[in-house]
Amino acid sequence: MITNLGRALCFLGDIMRHIVCGRIRLGEVLKQMYAQGLQSVIIIMMTSLASGLVLALQGYVAMARFGAKEYISHLVALSLVRELGPVFTALIFSGKAGARITAELGTMNVNDQLLATRTMGVDPIEFLVVPRILACFLVLPILTVISEMVGIAGGYMVGVGEAHIPGPFYINQTIKAIQYVDFFSGFIKSFFFSILIGWVCCYQGFTTKGGSLGVGKFTTKAVAYSYIFIIVSNTILTKIILTFWG
Repeated sequence: MITNLGRALCFLGDIMRHIVCGRIRLGEVLKQMYAQGLQSVIIIMMTSLASGLVLALQGYVAMARFGAKEYISHLVALSLVRELGPVFTALIFSGKAGARITAELGTMNVNDQLLATRTMGVDPIEFLVVPRILACFLVLPILTVISEMVGIAGGYMVGVGEAHIPGPFYINQTIKAIQYVDFFSGFIKSFFFSILIGWVCCYQGFTTKGGSLGVGKFTTKAVAYSYIFIIVSNTILTKIILTFWG
């Protein structure tokens, strides 16, 4: 366990060294951004819409008892922007794009394509890993913002259609509810999650062994580890953010 952790940290250090030294293939980064974003955006939007609808429905039932249904917008907006948006988006992204990254690199590894890349004088970390890491880092925050907007739109549908709250009032209350610290706390989390997902999935793919069965095994491990790291890191980041910014 400790040995694997040490290897993973060395792997991350090697990636950071390539990035700091400017050994970045921009074309490959753009290709990965397109592939990862396109693969995940639809399911993320569907999940966010459902989350916004459910939050608003549950909030309406609870708050109507106290005559405070106008605060549904606060509940939906703050829940999505601070917590649910970044976390749900990261979990779905790791299950879709993260699994794809691990499977691609794992297949290349068991078929000796990574070795062939080195033989041709091309660093596989520079050519294959760095673009995927950077794409994760750039795509996930964008997907998080899309997720939050769609979720808030779902809450708006319930607030206006079910709770009969005037549309302009609902939008105004939503804008008032979200402070800069609320938005940026979730936005910052998405950057940490993107690094964790890219690191874990690339490392598992890069170290895959055992043929085609090994690809499936390491892909499953990558997604499971990503889920665990996202949930644990979210708890730590939430505590830090609340301690310093409230």
